[in-house]
Amino acid sequence: MKKLILFILICTFCLPCMAERIKDLVAIQGIRSNQLVGYGLVVGLDGTGDTEAFTKQSFRSMLNNLGVTIPANIVPNIKNVAAVALHADLPAFAKPGQRIDITVSSLGNAKSLRGGSLLLAPLKGADGNVYAVAQGDLIVGGLSAEGADGSKITVNLPVVGRIPNGAIVERGVPTPFSQSDMMILNLHRSDFTTARRMAEAINTAIGPGVASTIDSTSVKVHMPLNVNDKVTLVSAIENIEFTPGENRARIVVNSRTGTIVIGKHVTVGPAAIAHGNLIVTVTEREQVSQPQPLSNGVTTITPKSDVSVSQTEGRMFLLKAVSLEAIVNAVNKVGTAPGDLMAILEALKQAGALNADLEII
Repeated sequence: MKKLILFILICTFCLPCMAERIKDLVAIQGIRSNQLVGYGLVVGLDGTGDTEAFTKQSFRSMLNNLGVTIPANIVPNIKNVAAVALHADLPAFAKPGQRIDITVSSLGNAKSLRGGSLLLAPLKGADGNVYAVAQGDLIVGGLSAEGADGSKITVNLPVVGRIPNGAIVERGVPTPFSQSDMMILNLHRSDFTTARRMAEAINTAIGPGVASTIDSTSVKVHMPLNVNDKVTLVSAIENIEFTPGENRARIVVNSRTGTIVIGKHVTVGPAAIAHGNLIVTVTEREQVSQPQPLSNGVTTITPKSDVSVSQTEGRMFLLKAVSLEAIVNAVNKVGTAPGDLMAILEALKQAGALNADLEII
């Protein structure tokens, strides 16, 4: 199984580079979503609400705003109301009247939000302004049930739910798209070769001098002032295909799962590696001690431990300046386990024989 996984990785990284669209590799500077957060009450629960003091305070304030006054000496005993936190992402170019999805999470000790309805709640941005208003029935994927004897079963998370199209946008966020004659394309993965090739592809498809590189991450594109022409130009640019630069030689090791991913262009300089295993075996068994006849002794059971140490035959193999495939073949010949391979890779890196970035997660 180990050999199969390693050879699949070889095949994956050795595939020829294919042309990719610009829209899959970049993000336009200044055009992004904005995070919204809010607070509200979920009502209509089947006795699974919370009993927190702030929930009762919020419930009292809500009724006061609706014209219902609760005497100060009366503490409402509510079991079908839960205080919740709301969060959502406001997409770029979202206009008033459009709807967005929201996520609802319990803030108190509510047992479940299943069957509840969120009452009118504002969603605010980082600047404190209200950008959307949320309300609607929750969809909860979790389930919780409890018996009279205290037994309980919970499936998934019953205290988190979503409301598709549960918020109406009240205010849009201005973007610099229609105000500037420049557009900056930021690569998801910084690379000088990719940035240069992308600028060249844009200039070849649109015209010379349209695009120029700023650094290994950003490419500047000259834009017309007319908004309609800008949209047409961006549509044309984001569908241009080109071959991005190849990744740096890199090895990623997941020490928790034993997964090792070896990238393309990884080589090893001349090095000799010794590999061996030390096995320690501890066996526990019991012995019965019988007394002599007529000695009035008592039969006793005594534990006995047997400890043995064995070491398999150590092997040393020589690595010259080799490629990825040769590395995997050499390691597989000595039957190295993933944990031992991690140690070998780290030792090679420390010795200066591994020509790659080694990242351990």
